[in-house]
Amino acid sequence: MRDHAMLHVKGRILVGPDEVRDELWVVGGRICYDRPAGARELTTVTGWALPGLVDAHCHVGLGTQGPVDADAAEKQALTDREAGTLLVRDAGSPSDTRWIDDRDDLPRIIRAGRHIARTRRYIRDFAHEIEPEELVAHVTQEARRGDGWVKLVGDWIDRDLGDLAACWPREAVAAAIAEAHRLGARVTAHCFAESSLRDLVEAGIDCVEHATGLTEELIPLFAERGVAIVPTLVNIATFPQLAAGGDTKYPRWSAHMRRLHERRYDTVRGAHDAGIPVYVGTDAGGSLAHGLVAAEVAELVAAGIPPVDALSATSWGARAWLGRPGLAEGAPADLVVYEADPRADVRVLAAPRRVVLRGRIVG
Repeated sequence: MRDHAMLHVKGRILVGPDEVRDELWVVGGRICYDRPAGARELTTVTGWALPGLVDAHCHVGLGTQGPVDADAAEKQALTDREAGTLLVRDAGSPSDTRWIDDRDDLPRIIRAGRHIARTRRYIRDFAHEIEPEELVAHVTQEARRGDGWVKLVGDWIDRDLGDLAACWPREAVAAAIAEAHRLGARVTAHCFAESSLRDLVEAGIDCVEHATGLTEELIPLFAERGVAIVPTLVNIATFPQLAAGGDTKYPRWSAHMRRLHERRYDTVRGAHDAGIPVYVGTDAGGSLAHGLVAAEVAELVAAGIPPVDALSATSWGARAWLGRPGLAEGAPADLVVYEADPRADVRVLAAPRRVVLRGRIVG
């Protein structure tokens, strides 16, 4: 599968939000903006081209009961690919998905290793479940296994309190984050509640997943430290259903989850307006279906983020944040072509005309 045919893409090439070209060629699986001498065009694609979309919070290899087999993981990756997601930051998976790297027809994955959670404070069979004195050792292990990221579970329901609560003492996360940084890895954390955020940010965390507990008091701290958030609004939409299931046993937790859901759009809009980097992530895997990247972009727009910024959160900006190229000269040809300008209406993301991965049309 390593041989590459010539491909010509013409129409409007969205190299950046304000940089538009008329055409590009794909030669040897890479982007070229000058027509190659003697080029023989075998295939021409027309439309509006974007860099392959990014899902910055996705779980390939994870199902409702924990790890899934290779066939199931392949279906997950293919579903994401058909939606135009060609770069995934896998925000925690118990499965070994390194075999995907050898497949030219599957999205590229940036792994964060396996979730690291407090004992009995996360979904069963998803994470390493440990105590604070073990945190540095497990962060070291996952930093070496991953692709430059480590994933912590920053808060979860405390059954004794009957509500969300932080999982780690501040000194434990500070030591763990410092060690991850020493090893060249960035750290992100699952956080629903307010109580875990200050300690994590002041300890040097790089990103927070969900971030529903972000308050007006905490927003300036995030902005000052440059801590990104990945809101996963398509996942936060499930909070009322989750809350209904806990009304009898954990009424305090249920009420808290409903409040977080009710203010979700205000939270995300406030973060964006303050200059906090916001990126697209769906939380696919576990209980959520794959292929929801267009729905998440639409949710960001519904929250009040300008359409071009929401688009950047899954394309130009997201790729730069993750250290991966977009539609640059000589870059791998990972791109998606649409019927109309996605900057004018992000809903066109739901219907890719063509998906090009590693220089080949795959969808």
